[in-house]
Amino acid sequence: MKCSFQKRRQAKAAVAAGLWLVCLAVFVALGGGTALSAEARATVDFRKEVRPILQDFCFDCHGDGAKKGHVAFDELTSDAALLDHDFWLKVLKNVRAGLMPPEKKPRPSAEQQQTLERWIKYAAFGIDPQNPDPGRVTVRRLNRVEYRNSVRDLMGIDFNAEVEFPPDDTGYGFDNIGDVLTVSPMLLEKYLAAARAIVKEAVPTVSRAIPVQVVPGSQFHRQPAKPGVEGGRAVALSYYEAGSVAAGFEVKQPGSYRVGLELGVRGNFEYDPGRCRVVFRLNGREVMRKEFGWYDNKTFHFDFDEQWKPGEQRMTVELEPLTAVEKKLFPLEMRVVEVVVHGPMEREHWTPPKNYDRFFPHEPPGKSTARRAYARELLGNFATKAFRRPVNANTTERLVTLAEGVYQQPGNTFEAGIAHAMVAVLASPRFLFRLEEAEPDSAAKPKYARVDEYSLASRLSYFLWSTMPDEELMGLARRGELRKHLGPQVKRMLANPRSEKWVQNFTGQWLQTRDVDGISINARVVLVRDSGHERELREEQAAFRAFFAQGAKRPAVTNALTGTNAVAGRPAFPKRRFGNPSIELDRETRDALRRETEMFFASVVHEDRAVTDLIESDYTFLNEKLAKLYALTNLNVIGPELRRVTLPPDSPRGGVLTEGSALVVTSNPDRTSPVKRGLFVLENILGTPAPPPPPNIPALEAAEKDIKD
Repeated sequence: MKCSFQKRRQAKAAVAAGLWLVCLAVFVALGGGTALSAEARATVDFRKEVRPILQDFCFDCHGDGAKKGHVAFDELTSDAALLDHDFWLKVLKNVRAGLMPPEKKPRPSAEQQQTLERWIKYAAFGIDPQNPDPGRVTVRRLNRVEYRNSVRDLMGIDFNAEVEFPPDDTGYGFDNIGDVLTVSPMLLEKYLAAARAIVKEAVPTVSRAIPVQVVPGSQFHRQPAKPGVEGGRAVALSYYEAGSVAAGFEVKQPGSYRVGLELGVRGNFEYDPGRCRVVFRLNGREVMRKEFGWYDNKTFHFDFDEQWKPGEQRMTVELEPLTAVEKKLFPLEMRVVEVVVHGPMEREHWTPPKNYDRFFPHEPPGKSTARRAYARELLGNFATKAFRRPVNANTTERLVTLAEGVYQQPGNTFEAGIAHAMVAVLASPRFLFRLEEAEPDSAAKPKYARVDEYSLASRLSYFLWSTMPDEELMGLARRGELRKHLGPQVKRMLANPRSEKWVQNFTGQWLQTRDVDGISINARVVLVRDSGHERELREEQAAFRAFFAQGAKRPAVTNALTGTNAVAGRPAFPKRRFGNPSIELDRETRDALRRETEMFFASVVHEDRAVTDLIESDYTFLNEKLAKLYALTNLNVIGPELRRVTLPPDSPRGGVLTEGSALVVTSNPDRTSPVKRGLFVLENILGTPAPPPPPNIPALEAAEKDIKD
């Protein structure tokens, strides 16, 4: 009966398909069209090749009146419904994953499955292998890491964007997805303030200045070397112990100098009665004597004018306690923060300030026309590097006009005007966003325009280095040769130490290794469960809660042997020992877990290994702590350094899913979580995130009320 019904259904479908083809042929023959469109050809191929496969294997559940999962293939009557991308994407995923047809149903052969997949990709989706559709390109804002690295390479300073800017939004687990990197009015204000602060710190505003040298406090050594202090190294001086520290400073030019001493008092939050006297000597001559009391971390600055001749100058800080040590309540210390030496003060000894050569190859010329040409050269080069592509003449002229408006004012310098224009560059959308342009029209005129070589250079650089392109990438893009040398450039960039940041960022977000440091593990509960006392612990906790609910005070812990309590009515709470922890998740172990995953991923990339190594491999990276944690002590891994080791044949380790970092981030604080790990595999490995729960599913708290057993 079923066989007869199926034959009639197939015959009916064949007749319908045949009539449709005949009508289409007549239409074309009568002049209704000269060639099949892409949609018409896809429809013809569907009825000829794909529909018979669906009838044989899918119509029992999704056709002839059956509509499981709200899917019915025989209802795809219009071309729009037949070529629905979202619909066929679900079909493609289910067929490839082996979810459809179900296990107990007949399955199509490999050839039939390929026919179905080929039609979906090339007909329904319209994929053209010769002209692949790159999709929509979103203008990407620099995230905090990219902004910080770009400023470092452009300006030569380290701007802490993680502190100054709010956290970046994330999408699909990553914080560099263009669609989620939005810009708020507050962020725009912060970008403008950051541009001013960066330029103020990095760009000098004068051509010559008084030389400045800094003697950090770490160069001050105890005098004489105190017994037990290695090499007389610099230490903080206690308010309750006499001592002195000293450092030398080499003077090369005779003249007037200004010495700035900065002292820091490091005290406890609580008050301490200690007082001391500090004496500062230059070449044995006392220049300052001052008393200090308690402060909760405060610094003091003092200036001294000196006339020095060439040679070494000796600086000494002596401390005399004024309070008996018996009155000491909390630690109270004096330390030398730094000594800043300005000089020689005479103008003939002035030198270009720090970083002057980075922004100004030479001092500005005197004539106004020459100055404008010099400003045009400086700002054009700076904007080209900041915007990651050559700037046009109009942009350069506007920047020069900004600079002229400042340095032509009385009292302002040429350098101050250039710095003012640089603020506009750093606040420009062309710096803050990765703007891309299409390649100029070529003779081939492909269906989809390719990005130009400057855009390609930025894509490579921000993907592998998280910063702007270097001079080699920009030079190749300028000559139009980057695409020709794409392979060698990728290898060069991966071999560069900058790619280490890409490994950290990518694994930190894809495999969530950056979360390892902040995950809390309830060691007490874990140890109790491992020792077999979990049920007893829960009973004791319930007794505690019941006892406290009566308004009583905390009960005394009873003797573990007798199990009795001296106060009537109080439950007995025996004190148990569950032994020393069998596992550790301290700072060193967390760092090792994160580095293991980073080094493993880097080895797959740098050695061009098979991507399947990420799932199953016979090696990993261990140090002594990790080897002990993984019970691989027979590998004789000694020391804190991680190194590559070959795993034993019977080891369950191998691949990122068995590494401790993945296990930690997919666990609950007190136990493992198959649900979290399953979701992790679906989202991060298979790329098939679980669908949202149905709307009629109650919350867990409400659902567990109905569970009686």
